[in-house]
Amino acid sequence: MGNTFFGQNKVILNGVVYSSTMQEIKGVSVKIALQQQIFNTVTDSIGFFLLKIPKGVCHIDVSCVGYNSLKQELSIQKDTSLSFVLELENTVLETVVISTLAKKQIKTVSGGKLSFDPHKLSLVPNLTGTVDVIKLLQLTPGVQNSGDANGYLYVRGGDPGHNLMLYANAPVYGMAHLLGVFPFYNADPIQEIQFDKSSTYAGFGGRLSSTVYVTPYREIPNKISLEGNAGMLASQLTMAVPIGTKTGMFISGRKTYIDEIIGPLFSSNKKSKNNEKDFNYGFSDGNFIFISEISRTQKFVFDAFISGDVLKIVDSNMGLDAKLKWSNFVLTPSWESTFSGKVKMVNSVYFSRYENDLLMRQENVQLGISSYVKEFGFTNTINYTLGKIPFESGFQCAYYELQPQNIEIENIKSIATTGKSITTHSSYYAVFAIAKPKLLETVSAEVGLRFNYYYAGATRTSDHNFQLEPRIRVSYSPTTKDAFFVSYTRQNQYLNLVTTSSIGFPTDFWVASGNGIPWQSANSFSGGYSRILSSEYNVSLDGYYRSMHNLLEYPYGVTQFNEISTLENDLLVGNGEAYGFEFMFKKERGKLKGWLSYTNSWSIRQFDEINNGSPFYSKYDRRHNLALVGTYDFNSKWSAGITQVFSSGNRFTMPTTWYFINNNPIKEYGNYNNALMPNYFRTDISVIYWFVKKPKKESALSISIYNALNISNPIYIHFNLNIDNEGRSVSVNQEEKNIYGILPTLNWKFKF
Repeated sequence: MGNTFFGQNKVILNGVVYSSTMQEIKGVSVKIALQQQIFNTVTDSIGFFLLKIPKGVCHIDVSCVGYNSLKQELSIQKDTSLSFVLELENTVLETVVISTLAKKQIKTVSGGKLSFDPHKLSLVPNLTGTVDVIKLLQLTPGVQNSGDANGYLYVRGGDPGHNLMLYANAPVYGMAHLLGVFPFYNADPIQEIQFDKSSTYAGFGGRLSSTVYVTPYREIPNKISLEGNAGMLASQLTMAVPIGTKTGMFISGRKTYIDEIIGPLFSSNKKSKNNEKDFNYGFSDGNFIFISEISRTQKFVFDAFISGDVLKIVDSNMGLDAKLKWSNFVLTPSWESTFSGKVKMVNSVYFSRYENDLLMRQENVQLGISSYVKEFGFTNTINYTLGKIPFESGFQCAYYELQPQNIEIENIKSIATTGKSITTHSSYYAVFAIAKPKLLETVSAEVGLRFNYYYAGATRTSDHNFQLEPRIRVSYSPTTKDAFFVSYTRQNQYLNLVTTSSIGFPTDFWVASGNGIPWQSANSFSGGYSRILSSEYNVSLDGYYRSMHNLLEYPYGVTQFNEISTLENDLLVGNGEAYGFEFMFKKERGKLKGWLSYTNSWSIRQFDEINNGSPFYSKYDRRHNLALVGTYDFNSKWSAGITQVFSSGNRFTMPTTWYFINNNPIKEYGNYNNALMPNYFRTDISVIYWFVKKPKKESALSISIYNALNISNPIYIHFNLNIDNEGRSVSVNQEEKNIYGILPTLNWKFKF
């Protein structure tokens, strides 16, 4: 009887915690003392919290590291919504702040999602001495190691184009610099990176695999400051500029100067009068962030990201003169409105463009190939609470213009030009709703539904597509240290990346569904268990299964020059499935921090035109992926980091039989992807000496060594056919081709 009476007198207390600049603060501890009981929780990514407590007079303690704590005594007699504003703590000792910031490098969110603060991962070794977002993700469970000379992500059996890459709500289509050498993003102006391997959040759509969401700085700077990195391969600089107390901006720039350093890796011969070889590569990028707090409830944010790469290759011995350019351009103005502690709305307009152009001249033939994708869109998201349940809903629309390949061939002697250009237009609309009910004291759920409408701009009814995408995740926490979850996700993809190179040359292009090209779809199931072992250690174990339909394969390399060929005829359509198990062990506090991740996975494809229609393992079906990441602070001056990567080799198709017909060598192949490359093994190390290490002032010198053990990791295998002088015997030699050996770099990191 007593238990029934007590349950009937419980009420819902929820609210939002803001900083003095009205920015929501996540990870804030909210503690309620009432009736000799303690109730506590932490705020989520939008600063929201919710507790179920008895009626009565309660003592509320709101605290967060770096802010002055707030204590209040209130009488709560019914469901109540509150808002709290925390002031920055000006008297915190710098040494304490440094220790706190180093506590968590990578955070596991419910359902296997991961959250990174890149500034806390600066000790992880990297060739440029800065944080590499993509390579960090490759060190986590479920992500395949793409090997050297490749900067793409392969997540849970998916292709690179199956990942939704978002920068401040805008999709980014070009995803790597040349050969994956440099970090794609300048991490200095980035506040947080969220990585969802299952894409269970219904607010995002349009891809089959993972979501990588990059959030730039959102706090208004209170003084002019500079931070950056000057290294042997590239330099970067970020400047924070306040404009009054309610407005500020960040300006970032980065540029490389590696022609004389990387160039020799591609040329074994020096220039001479008879044989001129030249390699030139460079890239630059920039970020711009403008933040203005119009009022306590209204904020305007403008984000811009631009990058450009140029590669030039000259080989007079082959009569080759080639130039390849590719670039990204992203703009996102956003308006954030907070109506109460229960309702917040964000509206964003965005424009994203990616293009690449190849101009190649060899002997008497000049070839030009160009492609681009443009997207103009709008997103609306509203967070609110109905009764006791937090909700989120919104609307999205996008307009696409794509040119998959514009081909121009000119024979200089005959002055004959042929061309083939295809430009497509399509549009996409989506509405979504998400509910986050607490089913029991130990069971919570996130239930989402997304409705998509896609129109390819053609007259056929098959180019109109309506799809429902249910998303659900259920979590069970029997204790404060143990948590289980299961999830299901339905996803559809209408823009498709066609890869034409196995290494990081950006000749890939995007095509839109419609006009004979189908849309892709996937059903994903996952489940997992995590346990907090202590204040320093935690462990997680996940499993997944994904079925994929209407996968696309383009078997012709960069292009096939055929007047009668079309993309809808050349693209092969098939299905696939992927499944595996993932393990992660983390140490989050102390002088030694880091994580161990292991993935055991399978990725299988089936195309009627490949392997006689029989299933085969995909190229990036690496059975085992192991990564060990560790950082260690010896003292206030010296720090070090190490990354150890091991994975099974990529799959490729190897000839099984050689024979001659009319003195011409003929190769016969067995099953598709019937062979494995050698296992991949790489050790990276870094050592940092801190001249100054304070929250707002830093100066450090770092030495990073990529592939410190100088292990040869081939990117492909070439077969040489040798015939003796009398033509009586034939031998085949296998030659492994690799690009990177040991690569040391020196960098200076600064902030003031």
